[in-house]
Amino acid sequence: MSDAMTEYELSRRMPATTEIVFDTAARAEEFDRWLPDALHVEPSGPDRVHATVAGREAEGLFRSDRDQLRLEWGAYGTDEYAGWLQVADSGSGASEVTLHLSLLGAGQPDTATAMHKAMSVALDRLADEVTARTSSS
Repeated sequence: MSDAMTEYELSRRMPATTEIVFDTAARAEEFDRWLPDALHVEPSGPDRVHATVAGREAEGLFRSDRDQLRLEWGAYGTDEYAGWLQVADSGSGASEVTLHLSLLGAGQPDTATAMHKAMSVALDRLADEVTARTSSS
């Protein structure tokens, strides 16, 4: 296993304004509605989350910057995992979300395929949540 940091990034257009998309994504108590099934995350304190991935538990850092429309997270006490989500205006009342993950030693091709699939599922689910939120407003 390599000690190199591997980066993954994926973007998706969202059918709502940046404020609606960011507010939907930033609700830590509702992360499970759009994160992949293998990942369970819940708030555990100020700027902290508790994550369970494939039966493995970990504490993590979580920051939400509404002014920058940016979420950032990472493993607590280690640099093995970090990520961010950025919301940007794409015009005509729509937004674009970019999801970025950094993983230590995860450069194998099967890992890359699995990561891109999981990221795509997460962004599709986030789009569904955004659509449901705008439909009920």
